[in-house]
Amino acid sequence: MIIFKILQTLEWRDLCTQKETLGAPVDQADGYIHFSTAAQVEETLSKHFSGVSGLVLIAYEASIFGDALRWEVSRGGALFPHLYSKLPLRGILWHHELNLQNGVHILPNLNG
Repeated sequence: MIIFKILQTLEWRDLCTQKETLGAPVDQADGYIHFSTAAQVEETLSKHFSGVSGLVLIAYEASIFGDALRWEVSRGGALFPHLYSKLPLRGILWHHELNLQNGVHILPNLNG
């Protein structure tokens, strides 16, 4: 299963430079890295990044994280993937800079 992380451009650059990160400020505050599934990305963007430009969507294969990835109940009772370790640069399947159109993020094909 592919899971997705949303980072701001500076967070993405830090990940590329440092090769790993503790995540965004919200991740650090919560003690884990927030991910979304393909079905959850759009709502995550709308709820937490509405109108925010300069975002990068990163795709990972969930299985690479082993036991450090836990599926936990969150928004609306849905299970969300949470990573209880540093976010590594290695293992990224792809990344995509998100553009805004009329205030809405334009997503690439997440299922293909």
